[in-house]
Amino acid sequence: MPLFTVSSDSTCDLYHDYLAAHDVKVVPHVFTVEKNGKMEERTDAFTCYAQYVDFYNELRAGAYSHTSMLNYERHYAHFLALAKEGAEDVLHFTISSGLSPTKEVAARAAADVKKLFPKFNVSVCDPLTATVGQGALVMQAVEWRDMGKGFKETYDYVNELRLHIQHFIVADDLKYLRKGGRISSAAAAIGGILDIKPIISFDNEGKLFVLDKVRGARKAISFIKHKLETEGPDEKGQVYIIHTDNEPCAEELRQFVVQKFGIEPHVSIMGPVIGSHVGPGSFSLGYISKSLRNTF
Repeated sequence: MPLFTVSSDSTCDLYHDYLAAHDVKVVPHVFTVEKNGKMEERTDAFTCYAQYVDFYNELRAGAYSHTSMLNYERHYAHFLALAKEGAEDVLHFTISSGLSPTKEVAARAAADVKKLFPKFNVSVCDPLTATVGQGALVMQAVEWRDMGKGFKETYDYVNELRLHIQHFIVADDLKYLRKGGRISSAAAAIGGILDIKPIISFDNEGKLFVLDKVRGARKAISFIKHKLETEGPDEKGQVYIIHTDNEPCAEELRQFVVQKFGIEPHVSIMGPVIGSHVGPGSFSLGYISKSLRNTF
């Protein structure tokens, strides 16, 4: 029996098969797709690759996806189910506090469940990132749990690891960042005309910021390659590539990592919650380095 339970909200963007195989408990976000004048609420719980591709094709065809914070009720139901199953120590990951106050909501819901189940303890990890970075921390927690490491020891480890995750996020079409309020309409319009690709990262508070701006996907890939050459992954060799139905750019980055470092990176397609904000055609790379975030 594992020493503790690993749990996360669905913005960790790990595939259904991985979550099931490694017994990671997930509370899914909901999102709303506006299409042909109709609103449809959906759950971030895709089970096959084709569902991700279908979602991004919907966006390409003119649909718009709205997201919202994962509320108290969904957290409470998630934790209550875990407590009823007999879980005691739970390490739970949320989306970055720099993007949403979800961590506080999760902690409040967990505390209320503890009133009914006194042995139920939840430590909420704010990853100061999301999607590929959050998923990396979840996988590290799973690895330590399966190695027999303790609950507090693992919590301390992933909290220390957070600021060693480097991020490079490249959006293909700025209109999705504009709709999400991340950039102005004027910036999106000019960027679209000039084929500007902002390279986005997370700061130490878990907030998004523009690390640089380049013209075109080729220069964006070159930027990421240069950063990897400046300081590549640490000795564990953890590299994560994620895209929103842009397999060619993801594959080019994968081949570079394999050839340069002899590492086979973890490659996946992004879920609909964060994907709603970057839109189809994006690609991102994250990795764990010896240096702290954005210091080189």
